[in-house]
Amino acid sequence: MAKLKIEALPDDKPVKVSLELPAQLHRDLVAYGEALGNQSGQPIGDPVRLIVPMLTRFISTDRVFARSRRQPHPSGKKG
Repeated sequence: MAKLKIEALPDDKPVKVSLELPAQLHRDLVAYGEALGNQSGQPIGDPVRLIVPMLTRFISTDRVFARSRRQPHPSGKKG
């Protein structure tokens, strides 16, 4: 049988993560949310909602991480 152009669909089901933040980091997150709300004119109700976009931005702009993802893995597997 010929291979299809796409392979298995990625598992895009959200994963629930629970973590404790140091008090100072939480205060910084609240302050960042306030600053972002002031800048955008839209208040940030729950500063925890900032964590996903912040992590996404951090990972997408980390050049060393991106380079390591492009290099072949020693075992021949991606990862």
